[in-house]
Amino acid sequence: MRRAERLFRLVNELRTRDISRASDLADAFEVSISTIYRDIAHLQASGLPIDGEAGIGYMLRPGFDMPNTTFTNDQLDALAIGLSFVERTGDPALASAAREVRAKLQAALPDPEERRLADAPFFNIHRVRDDADNLALVRQAIRDRRVLQFGYTNARGIAAERRVRPLLVWTMADGWMFSGWCELRQDFRTFRQDRISALEVTEDRFEDDPSRSVSAFMAAEDR
Repeated sequence: MRRAERLFRLVNELRTRDISRASDLADAFEVSISTIYRDIAHLQASGLPIDGEAGIGYMLRPGFDMPNTTFTNDQLDALAIGLSFVERTGDPALASAAREVRAKLQAALPDPEERRLADAPFFNIHRVRDDADNLALVRQAIRDRRVLQFGYTNARGIAAERRVRPLLVWTMADGWMFSGWCELRQDFRTFRQDRISALEVTEDRFEDDPSRSVSAFMAAEDR
């Protein structure tokens, strides 16, 4: 890894931690601790508001930010793959938004003609389905914190009406599903899009509840 790229990533690493020890940073970047000391000293001399010292740890003071359009080549590849996937979810609004994001990023890149995000050789094969409207409704409900109501047929073929507080959407190559707090089961549940019928966004809003949040759902999944 070139030093310029390492310095850029070092700043990003400092932004994600409260306190960063030189030994942890050295492990993350596979360099010596003395190299981290030199890099930190270079960044401090360049005017970055990094507090701390060798043997204690380092912290990037709040309020500092870097231009969002400074990307490494690997980061550009990651963006290209992600945008390609979103463009083929089948949701017209998301596809249009992904194309707009691609154009904005491309226009803002340094030397845009030499680093063509628009022509990146990464594509995604995604089965186009006819239930994009439901996906848009789920996204709307998550954003507005509204309860969803729909019919659902489980794996045993039993159908029931559900009222769910939606939390997150899972997208896959052959479809999508969403997870949330099911009022019928009084527990977290995940629902496949091909088993949903007559989905609608109700007027009922739900408040933040730590026990029924995304974090609580992920913690339950890990058990």
